[in-house]
Amino acid sequence: MKVRAAQLKAALPVIILLSGAVMAWALVAIRSETGSPAPANEAPPIQVMRAIPQTLALNVRSQGIVTPRTEIDLVSEVAGRIIKLHPAFVTGNAFKAGDVLVALDPRDYDHAIVRAQALVAEAKHRLAREEEEANQASYEWQVLGKEKPPTPLMLREPQLAEARAKLKAAEADVAQARLQRSRCEWRAPFAGKIREKSAGLGQFVQPGAALARLYAIDVAEVRLPLTTDQMIYIDWPINTHMQGNQHKTIAPKVTLTAQFSGALYQWQGRIARLEGAMNEASGMLHAVAEIDTTNMVKDSAPPFLPGLFVQAEIEGRAQMGLFRLPREAVNANRAVVVIDAEGRLRIRSIRLLRIETDHVLVSDGLAAGDLIVINAIQAPIEGVRLRYEIVEPDSGSGQSQNNSSSNSQ
Repeated sequence: MKVRAAQLKAALPVIILLSGAVMAWALVAIRSETGSPAPANEAPPIQVMRAIPQTLALNVRSQGIVTPRTEIDLVSEVAGRIIKLHPAFVTGNAFKAGDVLVALDPRDYDHAIVRAQALVAEAKHRLAREEEEANQASYEWQVLGKEKPPTPLMLREPQLAEARAKLKAAEADVAQARLQRSRCEWRAPFAGKIREKSAGLGQFVQPGAALARLYAIDVAEVRLPLTTDQMIYIDWPINTHMQGNQHKTIAPKVTLTAQFSGALYQWQGRIARLEGAMNEASGMLHAVAEIDTTNMVKDSAPPFLPGLFVQAEIEGRAQMGLFRLPREAVNANRAVVVIDAEGRLRIRSIRLLRIETDHVLVSDGLAAGDLIVINAIQAPIEGVRLRYEIVEPDSGSGQSQNNSSSNSQ
């Protein structure tokens, strides 16, 4: 009995090891029968697009602030107390051309007119008297029959000239008094709005005092800074050519965009002129865009207010044979990755015409139909065969074309 117990005790580890091996083999066999898929080693296909030459308008983008083309200060030319203000004499209100915006107390100037008219009457009386005396002196000389010719003083010619000069001076004083009287009413020279107001009813003003700041609402301007590179894409200077018997100016169109009351609005205008000097600090030249604002109220358009910040897109010249690619397709060395006819990777240098926000314009280095890789490849290797998927730019859908390759990225 003791011998059998010792033998059983010695065989127990062997039995346990055999049982574990059988169980492990059974688990492996069951797992192989389930057919679990092995992890895939192939990377997904890269996306490519066909290079299509296009004729594109090389528009130029800029920005600026709206300013009125005409803006003046309303300054008093005479002294007086304000006795009347136009109902529109409030910041932001509109007025018409010819409206009396401010009226001063005119009584002092009415009195000045009366006094000047009295001086005119006195000067006329003196002139008439001098004329009669000159006629009498001439008659007396002829009656007396003097042998020597009369002197001008004897004929009272200097006195007569003085009387005539004093009459002209008195008449000039009347005109001056009336002019001062007319300046008591300040009429608007154009249709516009009040931008700033600095005077009120009953206030006494002195000559030279600023009463308000006005601006015209017919035309607004926007100064648009342009770099020398941007100016290449626009027809400068503004062209003038003959159409029939008349000169016609062709100015580039400009579209202005701004957010107003939570909505995006656009206004159309034209480049009116270029400023005459470069900005020394920025090295830019400013183009001035003009926008006709007279019909905005009739058209229910939003107000084109001074001080509004707007984005501008200036119409540029059209150029043929350009390729428009996503920015991701061009690397830092200004090169693109293309797929040749055998499905192999090729690195090609290109010439960039312009870099835009989301795209680049290529002018040289590509041919129509080239397959351009638009995925970012970390380390492209020349000659590697790749699987790719063609993405059509217009629809965004792609077609897969599988190519056998021993290497893939």
